[in-house]
Amino acid sequence: MGLLGRLRKDWFMVGILVVILSARLMPSVGVKGGPLRPEITIAYVAVSLIFFNSGLSLKTEELTSALLHVRLHLFVQSFTLIFFPVAVWLLLQAAAIFNSAFGSFLGIVVTPLLLLLFLGSSSSLPFSSIFSQLFMTVVVPLILGQVCRRFLREFLERRKLPFGAISSAVLLMIIYTTFCDTFSNPNIELDLGSLLLVVVIIFSIQLSFMLLTFTVSSRSALGFSPADTVAIVFCSTHKSLTLGIPMLKIVFEGYEHLSLISVPLLIYHPAQILLGSVLVPTIRAWMSSGPKSSLLLR
Repeated sequence: MGLLGRLRKDWFMVGILVVILSARLMPSVGVKGGPLRPEITIAYVAVSLIFFNSGLSLKTEELTSALLHVRLHLFVQSFTLIFFPVAVWLLLQAAAIFNSAFGSFLGIVVTPLLLLLFLGSSSSLPFSSIFSQLFMTVVVPLILGQVCRRFLREFLERRKLPFGAISSAVLLMIIYTTFCDTFSNPNIELDLGSLLLVVVIIFSIQLSFMLLTFTVSSRSALGFSPADTVAIVFCSTHKSLTLGIPMLKIVFEGYEHLSLISVPLLIYHPAQILLGSVLVPTIRAWMSSGPKSSLLLR
């Protein structure tokens, strides 16, 4: 694959770098009160558009058969929403589709609750207004998207609209305005040493949890198939920019260090892709081999 082909394939990763650089060069365009009016266009319109788009594209009719894999879903959601945040705190195609969708629904409620738990009730964050805005900009557009899909399903399936590309483009706008606020504040800096340390920590956490979920889910006593185990490994450790960045924007609206809070998630996303591509040959060999418990860990 040539350079142009690689850029087309990974355009979103390139786009993140471009919008951050653009924010560095022209922060005045995307700051609050600037020409883009992000306090309206981003906080309400862009976030709502992402989740309306998600509602349109979410094929809930394909999730019915996946509902039967109860043990798999319990494992994935328990690890994602219970074990993962607790561990961090202490350290201060159908199954995967189902858990991606189901995790997003749960994340809308569970993530703010985890913030309340970790930050404490004395936190200055206005949780009542946060939940209200989450409902209006996330839940309502998602439901409207699903209602519209019910009437437009044949049209949508026939036209094959680029839902993922649309959400990614809107997400780049959110990232741009987030970093515009940061670069317009001369008191906020992130040195290279700290950034490299965050990269090392993110990769270490993700790889450790992937190995942990594989070790546990591949045990024959749990009864998961090799395909189930692969879905568990990737779904349990998955963190979504599409949900995460808008939620950070809502929860920490007005906080001057918002972009710095976003950095770990911005690193985690490409780390998922990189680790996934690196592990594909090993996983393929493991799935086609006889003994399923040791090959992947060699």
